[in-house]
Amino acid sequence: MRLGLALGYWGRRPDPRHVELARHAERLGYHSVWTAESWGSDAFTPLTWIAAHTRRIRLGTAVAQMAARSPAATAMHALTLDHLSGGRLLLGLGLSGPQVVEGWYGRPFPDSPLTATREYVEVVRRVLRREAPVVLDGRYHPLPYQGPGATGIGKPLRSITHPLRPDLPVLLGAEGPRNVAQTARIADGWLPLYWSPARAGMYADALAEAPKGFMVAPMAQVRVCAAGELAEGLRPVKTMLAFYIGGMGHASHNFHAALMGRMGYAEAARRIQRLFLAGRREEAVGAVPDAFADEISLVGPRERIAERLALWRTGPVTDLLVMAPDPDALTLLAELNS
Repeated sequence: MRLGLALGYWGRRPDPRHVELARHAERLGYHSVWTAESWGSDAFTPLTWIAAHTRRIRLGTAVAQMAARSPAATAMHALTLDHLSGGRLLLGLGLSGPQVVEGWYGRPFPDSPLTATREYVEVVRRVLRREAPVVLDGRYHPLPYQGPGATGIGKPLRSITHPLRPDLPVLLGAEGPRNVAQTARIADGWLPLYWSPARAGMYADALAEAPKGFMVAPMAQVRVCAAGELAEGLRPVKTMLAFYIGGMGHASHNFHAALMGRMGYAEAARRIQRLFLAGRREEAVGAVPDAFADEISLVGPRERIAERLALWRTGPVTDLLVMAPDPDALTLLAELNS
């Protein structure tokens, strides 16, 4: 199982530690470093900066949001950064949800998310393969565009720039069973949310068609603490979960809360949502079950983390993306995984 460093997206301002953390991870032999975007910093620009300060470590987006760019624009970002980094990009994409797509990007959320995702990936693939001008008779991403307001003179085009790698890896963030199954068919990897080694079997059918070399790369927060401080060590994990489950989606349409429910915590998810949406955020954090936060993270003293890390190796996970702002935690994981 390879290790990756997950840096996420910026908060109020850039984190000055990110470049040095990436360099430290590269020295430790980490395979990849990943950035994200929500409604603030973008995923590609920080990766470009990190690429300029590293040499070998792969550069991943986990995830770049599909609604933020047309598929052709995303392919342009990807092929550009792949050239600049010497072929190190891993393109992770995600659809997000209605609140973000319509509230931030000002676009309608697709009524058939699987179709929209499939078309998006197909356009990206065709741009990168550069076999012919890109034409797609798509419902959501038609090229050339011939819908309302079109001039009728749109021309199929082929990228001026020759991509460095026509087979640049494309990964998808997917949560629902049908979405995960489609990911196994059309992508090179999957970026799971809330991965629990104890529940790997819930995805067995969806991953049955995954090809050889298919990446399964979940994220896990890593916090090293004394045995008696486990509850405090779980606090950052619970804070993150409360935000995603309570605030990253509408009360009636929240993919993250639905996933928590499928994992056996439906009532807790509803309570977290109610508290968060009522402005009672501290109570929402407290409502996240310790058991749920614990099973999707690596928290505790060295011996406990080593024992639990062994569980992550027993399933289909190929890459563990470590969320840890502490260089010592990155070093510990590298030692335990060697």
